[in-house]
Amino acid sequence: MKREIYFAGGCFWGVEKFFSLIDGVLETAVGYANGEKVDPTYEEVCQKDTGHAETVQVVYDGTKLPLPFLLDMFYSIIDPTSLNEQGGDIGPQYRTGIYFTDPADEAVARQSLDTLQAKYDAPLVVELEPLKTFYSAEEYHQDYLDKNPSGYCHVPLHAFQRARVARPDNVAPAQEGESHA
Repeated sequence: MKREIYFAGGCFWGVEKFFSLIDGVLETAVGYANGEKVDPTYEEVCQKDTGHAETVQVVYDGTKLPLPFLLDMFYSIIDPTSLNEQGGDIGPQYRTGIYFTDPADEAVARQSLDTLQAKYDAPLVVELEPLKTFYSAEEYHQDYLDKNPSGYCHVPLHAFQRARVARPDNVAPAQEGESHA
């Protein structure tokens, strides 16, 4: 059963690589979500107020991966209390967000965010919205870290190893006290 969800978590290169390594994720694509400009370029998203977030489309096998597991994996690579900033990425295009296409996913994500909020003193700033728009990023951004293994990435390298072995029944996505990206 193919399902999809969209995650914005800072620079999309590392977020895409992270999710592509999880067994049961069928495909990923990087792009620009929930902005105002039709078919923006990378330069426009970075330099102008297009309203888009750098976002990763995650298509996954819903029989292997429950959405709460993917949400927990996402939380393990972001700072959900940091507004418009993840690692060295600063600006509204680097905000955190969960964008859904199936209305049933909203309740699952809302409950997950409520559970996550209990672990933090500061308020969470992760957007939860229906996907309004998604424009694929330029080809050179797709699978960027596969093409450029030493390229910039705010996601810690150990997270990629965790993604390779993560299974809903045997891996806690983030260890208590582990620092987020």
